[in-house]
Amino acid sequence: MDLWQQNSFSESYTQGRLYLIPTPIGNLEDITYRSLRMLKEVDYIAAEDTRNTKKLCNYFEITTPLISYHEHNKEQSGRKIIDLLKDGKDIGLVSDAGMPSISDPGYEIVVEALEEKLYVVPLPGANAALTALIASGLVSQPFYFYGFLDRQKKEKKKELERLKKFTDTFILYESPHRLKDTLSLMHDILGNRSIVMSRELTKKFEEFTRGSISDVLALYEEQGIKGECCIIIEGSSEEDSDETESWWQDLSIIEHVQQVMETEGHSSKEAIKQVSKERNLPKREVYQAFHVE
Repeated sequence: MDLWQQNSFSESYTQGRLYLIPTPIGNLEDITYRSLRMLKEVDYIAAEDTRNTKKLCNYFEITTPLISYHEHNKEQSGRKIIDLLKDGKDIGLVSDAGMPSISDPGYEIVVEALEEKLYVVPLPGANAALTALIASGLVSQPFYFYGFLDRQKKEKKKELERLKKFTDTFILYESPHRLKDTLSLMHDILGNRSIVMSRELTKKFEEFTRGSISDVLALYEEQGIKGECCIIIEGSSEEDSDETESWWQDLSIIEHVQQVMETEGHSSKEAIKQVSKERNLPKREVYQAFHVE
């Protein structure tokens, strides 16, 4: 990444700013005054689901035009957003709930904007992972946020095998219809650790379930599950016993990816996937280091 400095509110900056605006994860009162003001002041709101965002806008009497920006149209819509920013239009990026780009669309458009030297301005606000973590009763620092596991069982097992070694508290998101299978795999791979299940955060039926994985799984075998879940998991108490130095130990992430491409003939995509596994890092982190930095 080339060196450049963003003075977010410089009066000499003439292009549009991309504002990352968090929205409530449940209770509408959790939106900040600043978020409301920016949603009204920007020229356009780029939304993951315009129908959901329209409900929010109607509730707070916001009339700003909406642009659809989601996983399936991000290339075409992303180009439109970049062009609008270059024309001096301010854009507010929102997801359906919480922080944009945290397990929601947003990362790619941020990268594209920064590549064009356009200003990206983040606003603080609601986030399910941190909300659950601080009420969990598990060690809150340090922690590792992972987000959603892969939907495929084979890949999910691989991810949990990597997470098994982490000594820090870590955080997962999961949908209700996959929760029981995920808890069962967690028990098989991680052992019977302490976890905290949180769901319907900030809403009327907010619920925290604290206990061992086996106890929580047994409880949910009897109960139905509704609402997106955030799982806080106790870190491993055993340090990784494998002290053998890896061949890539002294390489940067960029050098590691390049070496895999050269020696194994992989494309950058394949090399990034391999490097993420070897370094036990999320793919998006390796992608960002290789393509952005």
